[in-house]
Amino acid sequence: MKNKNKFDNRVTPSTNTQNIENTTKEAAFVESAIKSSTKTIQHTVSDSLAFGKKNYTIMLVGLATIIIGFFIMTLDKEDFGFGFMGLTLGPIIAFIGFLIEFYAILKK
Repeated sequence: MKNKNKFDNRVTPSTNTQNIENTTKEAAFVESAIKSSTKTIQHTVSDSLAFGKKNYTIMLVGLATIIIGFFIMTLDKEDFGFGFMGLTLGPIIAFIGFLIEFYAILKK
């Protein structure tokens, strides 16, 4: 029986080159998989939101308009808010704010 030398299983230059090529191919594959999964995650997050950035911006404008309308109603100096600002101007501006909100919700 021959005594097996522990250095018989050494890596030859050609085997080393093959290992490097395989490692490079695997790295390229992993990199492309990471890129595609990142794109998928980004699409999933953006698809899961109910509205876009423009919708939220319009909603904030509508909310500000509603708040301004209610604030105008409180500025009325007549008793119990029965003047022009409390009965006419404030409610009209608040109603316009609600219309803006509806538009923001329905806008695609």
